[in-house]
Amino acid sequence: MSRLATSLAGIPLRNPVIAASGTFAYGVEFASLVDLNALGGFVVKGLSREPMEGNPPPRIWETEGGMLNSIGLQNIGVRAFLRDKLPALAELRTPVFANVFGYSTEDYVEVVRALEGQAGLAGYELNVSCPNTRRGGIHFSSDPGLLFEVVDAVRHAARRMLMVKLSPNVTHIEPLARAAEDAGADAISLVNTFVALAVDARARRPRLGAGLGGLSGPAIKPIALRLVYQAARAVRIPVVGLGGIASGEDAAEFLVAGASAVQVGTANFWDPSSPLRIARELDEFLIRERIASVRDLVGTLCLKENA
Repeated sequence: MSRLATSLAGIPLRNPVIAASGTFAYGVEFASLVDLNALGGFVVKGLSREPMEGNPPPRIWETEGGMLNSIGLQNIGVRAFLRDKLPALAELRTPVFANVFGYSTEDYVEVVRALEGQAGLAGYELNVSCPNTRRGGIHFSSDPGLLFEVVDAVRHAARRMLMVKLSPNVTHIEPLARAAEDAGADAISLVNTFVALAVDARARRPRLGAGLGGLSGPAIKPIALRLVYQAARAVRIPVVGLGGIASGEDAAEFLVAGASAVQVGTANFWDPSSPLRIARELDEFLIRERIASVRDLVGTLCLKENA
């Protein structure tokens, strides 16, 4: 499907459809269900300095048009990832990105330093939707200065491609997108989940064990499209769009809005092969629209904005 061939910050992609972090485990767990080498790429589950058990159950609740999750960033930790998961990933032809998170700038830097020099990774995706415990719980994703600090520190530690995953839980996305770019990010991805709440009215309790959760799925797609469009206009680096993508035409909409590639998340829960299906559907869309290359779609939205 040469029509789908593209690149992301210099990394060749077979197609622009990437499986999103937190929905595709560490990739190797899906090898019996999906041809991993046919994917455009995938982002592994978030990695921290030390293993994390995550939040108390229930952790997932289905909503109208979406899903709430409160996994709590459960993961095996970067050292176990290097020992138990990365060797198999290094055998793949598909670009693999390591999602990295922490609760201080030092956390991010230490995880990236552990990953540097190890074969099998194309780049990093920084999840900046975490609170900085050393700054009174201010979220990296909501403060341009704090975001610049963590991206700049990681940039000095990382030789690989660096992508920053932005949160939608902000008033304006443009200052955050520019802060990531100014600090040395090679790309940005957005959006992460929206903070939300599901309530059991009879029990007078939240549906999730941790209370609040992150809303994803088709319900958030129109807002995600708006944020991708605004971010793409604010920066010169590539934007990766995600939020409710479940079909090839959904993916095309994000590309038209300014994304150079897309990530598929919630759809993987009911169909692990969703990224492959969506890539096929995107190729069919290009054929129907007589578009020679998927790159010709990027940033073609004609929008008359109010003055």
